[in-house]
Amino acid sequence: MEEHTEHTCIICEQRKRDGIFIVSEFICDTCEAEMVHTDAQDAKYNYFVHQMKQIWVQKNA
Repeated sequence: MEEHTEHTCIICEQRKRDGIFIVSEFICDTCEAEMVHTDAQDAKYNYFVHQMKQIWVQKNA
């Protein structure tokens, strides 16, 4: 039986069940899809980059 626990997304900070883990941090399916389709010129792009830096900061802490 598959376990469906909720995790907090590092991008939107909402608790979701479905998504991916990068290192030990969770990104929900919704944010992943939005990030993949966001142009580098879009204002949200810098927000995504900033939020994803948490992955490397926590890993190297």
